[in-house]
Amino acid sequence: MFKTGKIDGVIIKELRFFEDKRGWLTELFRADELPEGFNPQMSYVSMTLPNQIRGPHEHVEQTDYFCFLSDFTLYLWDTRQDSRTFGNRLTINDARNKIVIVPPGVVHAYKNDTHEPGLVINIPDRLYAGRQRTEEVDEIRHENSPDSPYIID
Repeated sequence: MFKTGKIDGVIIKELRFFEDKRGWLTELFRADELPEGFNPQMSYVSMTLPNQIRGPHEHVEQTDYFCFLSDFTLYLWDTRQDSRTFGNRLTINDARNKIVIVPPGVVHAYKNDTHEPGLVINIPDRLYAGRQRTEEVDEIRHENSPDSPYIID
């Protein structure tokens, strides 16, 4: 059912680092460079232990704006039946220092491929569980889906 290919709405961008004798700085986002209609609502950072996986899941309404600061493999596949790229799967083998914007309906998961804890920042356009955490979580889990193309070697 799934085939390798691009996925409409997924944006991949390299982080730019500005270095000097003190270290470096990178802009995670700028309002003038965000996709039209994307309005960040919160941010969080997660630490993933070596060889561990987060996901796979998708959102009905939420767009995720990931900033990968460590070595991860990112797995994406398009479950939007009305999408031109429905059924496409995309693997990003080196997501380090990349911004990846994942629209609703695109399943995503990532694996820390190192022997060190890995960091990911997400700046989604929805609040987790809504205002005051009073709403259902916008998440469809796919860990046990029999048609999942999510394969970890």
